Amino acid sequence: MLWIIFALMTAAAIFVVLWPLGRKSAVERGGSDLVVYQDQLEEIGRDRSAGLIGEAEAEAARVEVSRRLLAAADTKAMAKPPASNPALPLRRRRMAAVSALLVLPLVPLGLYLMLGSPNIPGQPAFARIKTPQGNESIDSLISQVEDHLAKNPNDGAGWEVIAPVYMRLGRFDDAAAAWRKALVLNGDTATRESNLGEALVGAANGIVTVEAKQRFERALALDPHEPKARYFIGLADEQDGNRDGAASKWRALLADAPAEAPWVSFVRQSLARVTGEPVPETSGPSAADMAAAANMSDQQRTAMIRGMVAKLSDQLHANGDDVEGWLRLVRAYVVLGDRDKAKDTAADARRALSSHPDELKRIDELVKDLGLEG
Repeated sequence: MLWIIFALMTAAAIFVVLWPLGRKSAVERGGSDLVVYQDQLEEIGRDRSAGLIGEAEAEAARVEVSRRLLAAADTKAMAKPPASNPALPLRRRRMAAVSALLVLPLVPLGLYLMLGSPNIPGQPAFARIKTPQGNESIDSLISQVEDHLAKNPNDGAGWEVIAPVYMRLGRFDDAAAAWRKALVLNGDTATRESNLGEALVGAANGIVTVEAKQRFERALALDPHEPKARYFIGLADEQDGNRDGAASKWRALLADAPAEAPWVSFVRQSLARVTGEPVPETSGPSAADMAAAANMSDQQRTAMIRGMVAKLSDQLHANGDDVEGWLRLVRAYVVLGDRDKAKDTAADARRALSSHPDELKRIDELVKDLGLEG
């Protein structure tokens, strides 16, 4: 589309240049005037001979036409020197026309190819916030986006892009307003609800307000695994004095966390804060372990799994507050076909969690579901 516009603009410029060159000169028009006036004199003579006009009228007409004829002859003599070549103006016009056809399109194109950047793809305005170029500051780029959104308040993508920028700059009220706009314009999702809740917490100096908690609960209703909402719901429990509830939620979050999740260490630190004890890293197969397991025999793979289960057992017997770890360990022994070991592990878990009735209830429910009673 851009090249089409350029072509039309070039064609218009060429037309403007060629139009005067295609018009006849005043000299040529003067020559035709002489012929017309001579015909008029002859016509007056014929009308007088035929008696169509009187002698006085014929004489007056001859005088007027003769005056115009003399004036046209004088104009022709002044405009065209006797020694001039009649073909020279036509040759010059043709040379000017050819020059216009070549220079107007080729010179701007050559300058653009030399000074411009035709091979660089276009970049959306909002993306430039993340990659400032030249001497442009982040403030000037944000100002540009804000001006755009002031003129286009229904641009949902714009609000969704600028909201995280506000968060990084600590402009939590602006971030909350932007996320509200994004929710209205782009639809309700667990991620947007969690991001709005986080902005509200930031605006309240780290306190999970009633509205923020409602946003996190809404996010979990849309996606029970949304990690940010799960963390802040636990933080709300901690701020309400329910440290056990916070610990339980954060243990569950760590149990479901991907190994590469960047927020795992932060959640682990929060869990250590409410329990008063260091939280060991969750054991599990690494990427290298999984790659090695793919080439193992069934016996080797089973031996590797038993080794990881034994490692988890050692960690839980050293620090038994991790209910999610106990639940995984009981399931692991059942999968390995060692039901007696699973029953013993459930008993160990009950002793370790004796002061946590809610977590004991989860152990009892799992024992019942797996048929380990009795």
